[in-house]
Amino acid sequence: MGPDDPRYFDANDLEAEAKRVFQVCHECRMCVNYCGSFPALFAAVDRDIEAGRAEGAEKITPADRHLVTDLCWQCKLCYIKCPYTADEGASELLDFPRLMAREKADRSRREGVPLVDKLLGEPGRLGQAAGGFRAPLSNFVGASKLARKLQEKATGISAEFPLPSFEAETFPAWLARHVPAAGAGQAGEVVIFSTCTGDYNITAAPKAAVRVLEHQGFRVLRPRGEVCCGMPNLDGGDLAAMRAKVEANVAVLYPLVKEGRKVVALQPTCGYTMKQEWPVYSDTPETRAVAKATLDVMELLEGLRRAKTLKKDFQRGLGALTYHAACHLRAQKIAFPGLRLLSLVPDTDVRMVEQCSAVDGTWGMKAKNYEMGRKYAQKLVREINETPEATVVTDCPLSGLRIQKETGRLPVHPIEALQHAYGLAPDDDRLAATSRTRGGEGRS
Repeated sequence: MGPDDPRYFDANDLEAEAKRVFQVCHECRMCVNYCGSFPALFAAVDRDIEAGRAEGAEKITPADRHLVTDLCWQCKLCYIKCPYTADEGASELLDFPRLMAREKADRSRREGVPLVDKLLGEPGRLGQAAGGFRAPLSNFVGASKLARKLQEKATGISAEFPLPSFEAETFPAWLARHVPAAGAGQAGEVVIFSTCTGDYNITAAPKAAVRVLEHQGFRVLRPRGEVCCGMPNLDGGDLAAMRAKVEANVAVLYPLVKEGRKVVALQPTCGYTMKQEWPVYSDTPETRAVAKATLDVMELLEGLRRAKTLKKDFQRGLGALTYHAACHLRAQKIAFPGLRLLSLVPDTDVRMVEQCSAVDGTWGMKAKNYEMGRKYAQKLVREINETPEATVVTDCPLSGLRIQKETGRLPVHPIEALQHAYGLAPDDDRLAATSRTRGGEGRS
């Protein structure tokens, strides 16, 4: 159900749907260890049953529902594993994450969007304001513990969560001056959705994507007017801002898609949002066409491998890699294309870690959630620490921030690892820098 359905903001319908879903979840309990939402849900239902005033979830209060919603960080793992979804052909038609998003949107509509969600909902605007020539000053302020503490008190953004730094040259500026490699365009053109993080914070990943895609024969386009995917607004329940971003993106992407080009997403959260959420919150033929044409960058390359057109002229082995399977990549149900592709590289040993970072959008950046997020991320941290000699690879830059904070190790995107393996040797090769730091010169 999307916001255009007349039942979406109907208080009685929302209450009834929450009780229906909570009842099924209470009887199943499979997801109890996934996040804080389910322990809170089960405790509320058990409280009423033990008090003799309920047989199930029928006495759940609005306060209970709000708590369950606030503890959901939208990792989507419960939907992936749930046996009661439409994807599993079940009659119950459960979609717990979307129910949580609906409750958040309903509350934000009635009470307003909290300041912390307004701020975290605009990473693109923040990048425009703080990146580029302002980056040195922005990074100086961001590195100040006192400034971060003051920021936390004023905004609710955690002083402990490692917010990404800003680049002096944005990715769009780099791409505008970039000279395509010889042969770029022979295999056609693709449109890169470089994401806010890629545009302003970690430009090494989209730059690597451009180089690897050009190496495969593609010319890479980034249309003017491309903005944030809207997921940060959706996290805060700000549907108006989210839909405005979807419509802005579709306006510039659809003409290119109509001409037959694919849209390549660099970040699993953005890719998931574009594929799965855009058509729900802006249900138009143009939006559906863009969603259908969207691929994760590693998914596109995996398609080349299957078609036996992927270039395998690797120049370097990558040694030991620990590959983190990001939740929003798993939610796309495209398996693990990055893992498969990295495994093709000679002298490379890839080990997968399938644990949640408990960041998932903006949730983990909030001060009130920081300690709980750390707690739930410890399974991921422990498994990564089992191979201290390995380079950490993750498709998700937000998970990368958690990993770097908790382990002291700099994760790289799998497209950066492929760039290194192909020997494209740019100045911004973060994997080469990581290898030198970890004593891994022998890999090249």
